[in-house]
Amino acid sequence: MSTVSRVAQRVDEVPFLERGDASLLLVLPGLFMFSTFMLFPILYLVGVSFTNAKPSNLFAGDGIASILTFGEATFVGLENYVTILTDPAFWNSFGITWLFVATSVALKIALSLGIALVVTGERVRGKRFMRSIIIVPMGLPAIFTITVWRGIFSSAEFGLANQVLAEFGFSSIAWMSQRWMAFLAYNVTEAWLAYPFMVIITVSALQNVSDELHEAAMVDGAGYVARFLHVTLPSIKRPVLFASILTAAASFQQFLIPFVFNEGGPARANELLILYAYREAFSFSQYGQGAAISLVAVVIIGAFMWLNVKRGRLADGVNEA
Repeated sequence: MSTVSRVAQRVDEVPFLERGDASLLLVLPGLFMFSTFMLFPILYLVGVSFTNAKPSNLFAGDGIASILTFGEATFVGLENYVTILTDPAFWNSFGITWLFVATSVALKIALSLGIALVVTGERVRGKRFMRSIIIVPMGLPAIFTITVWRGIFSSAEFGLANQVLAEFGFSSIAWMSQRWMAFLAYNVTEAWLAYPFMVIITVSALQNVSDELHEAAMVDGAGYVARFLHVTLPSIKRPVLFASILTAAASFQQFLIPFVFNEGGPARANELLILYAYREAFSFSQYGQGAAISLVAVVIIGAFMWLNVKRGRLADGVNEA
């Protein structure tokens, strides 16, 4: 009898209850880690959002037990939610965040699809090398990459972006002092951070497109553009949609780019929702309002993911018809 068979026989001889207890013991460490680092912070955030928590009252007591019970903060019900939902700054942040998600995802899809078509083209040489260097940005710390891009979009004349403009006869731009120029810089940087993931998914999808479909289309007289629109795009639609939903959720949570570039400026005009929550909590010491904003963001992201996964039927698998 083989070793596998002997192990299977011994497992079958173990009473069901004992096997269930053993399985539970194996699961408990994972449940503990999830509760500690995911579930508990969310529940604590919910609790803080219903209080008037500030540094002066949240940390007023002695010891960690006092903080866990919200110190001397008092229950205020839905007051924090009413305050933020009637604050024009919240709606500005809400709108600019959705605009950022829409523009950055469109840019990432266009950029990644173009790169993927190049590195999978039959006439392109050095495709293996090109595919290997595509993932380089994924190996760099995000804060390092964002700092470099901030230097590229420096408002000074020595900034790389302004030097490129000068080569074409354009005057320098104060990138971080103009709302939509700063917003454009956010999008370019976000596209650079996310395109490796998008390219990997798109390349994998393109490699699975049947050659027979392209050959049949060529026999029917379809040119490159027609084959791309009627053969390639329908074949890669679901994997690209899957990647787009994931990167859209990441864009919605973007914090580092606006914070490092100009703290969501000028004058908080480009303050994305997560940065808005951070500043309310730590710049203005309104922990309760910051928690409320964060929970609103969590609900929006969750609803966005659920609706897109359900409408796109992605739960069935990205390769399902």
